[in-house]
Amino acid sequence: MLVLGIESTCDETGFAIVRDGQEILSNVVATQEDLHSRFGGVVPEVACRRHVDVLLPLLNKALCVPLEEIDLIAVANGPGLIGALLIGVNFAQGLAFSTGKPLVGVNHIEAHLYSALMESQPPLPALGVVMSGGHTSLVYVEDVGQYTLIGQTQDDAIGEAFDKAAKLLGLPYPGGPHIEQLAREGDPNRFPLKAGRIKGRPYDFSFSGLKTALLYLVKGQNATKNSPLIISDEDKKHAAASFQHTAFSDLVEKVCSGAKQYGCKSILVGGGVSQNTYFRCLLENRSSVPIFWPPKGLCLDNGAIIAGLGYHIFQEHGGAENIKADPGLALKERTDAIHTHPTCHTFGTSHIH
Repeated sequence: MLVLGIESTCDETGFAIVRDGQEILSNVVATQEDLHSRFGGVVPEVACRRHVDVLLPLLNKALCVPLEEIDLIAVANGPGLIGALLIGVNFAQGLAFSTGKPLVGVNHIEAHLYSALMESQPPLPALGVVMSGGHTSLVYVEDVGQYTLIGQTQDDAIGEAFDKAAKLLGLPYPGGPHIEQLAREGDPNRFPLKAGRIKGRPYDFSFSGLKTALLYLVKGQNATKNSPLIISDEDKKHAAASFQHTAFSDLVEKVCSGAKQYGCKSILVGGGVSQNTYFRCLLENRSSVPIFWPPKGLCLDNGAIIAGLGYHIFQEHGGAENIKADPGLALKERTDAIHTHPTCHTFGTSHIH
């Protein structure tokens, strides 16, 4: 089955064609970093205008086969920016109506979980880790479509926290890559920063306090975000390294602890922040189970992971007559309780090992 995937949840526009949920035939993405860098973050109205401009050219570029040969259209319908979602969903509905193709809606967070499954068969159950500019979640994954949320951020997502930290340090948007580059020259233990803790919720995250601690460190105790830096260029490197180390150490600690508590056989990682080399090294050194990363090009928002997951949704539930854009779309969870030591199996199979 050939699936056309459409992504427009934030500031990337993506189209892809995927066969049977895994074989990527085409995957094209238009980014908007050039538009938003001057503002230090994504401007929804600007993002929506760019989506409108590039939808048709990108579709034509992605069509490595005639449109008539496409069997299914899958579109990300949430969570995300409402305007951007509406543009993608309405485009997909119009395309489905005009061609007579079935249509499915795909949860953007779930698609990032699925990204690590597109070229591999990890042993399940797994602990899924979604880390992006808009989301930070830990998810117990029994199989495709079978999830239990065990932890999430209570304020900033980790990617958003890095963007704000970069702005405090006078670095460009997007912040993650620039902090990582600066941190390579710094000492991660120079400044004793601490990650936030949520009482009674050991796998939830809070990065707002860490961001505030960085503000006071680099601009003084009575500073505002617009105050000038009071540290030297050398200490600026150490501040970036300390912030990065603290944020990722907290994440890795909770990932490894959660994988152990819930009897997970592997860890699945998805989202743009997963590209960070420092994080990858920390997790690889700490984890006692194998880690599966998204293939190259599938960390950031793209149509391939939408198409890949859309295939499985269609196999399980068929097409949908009415797809709605939902900026707060939640991950559909299992209603029964998770088991701490479930049976091990492998994605795409049902036999017991």
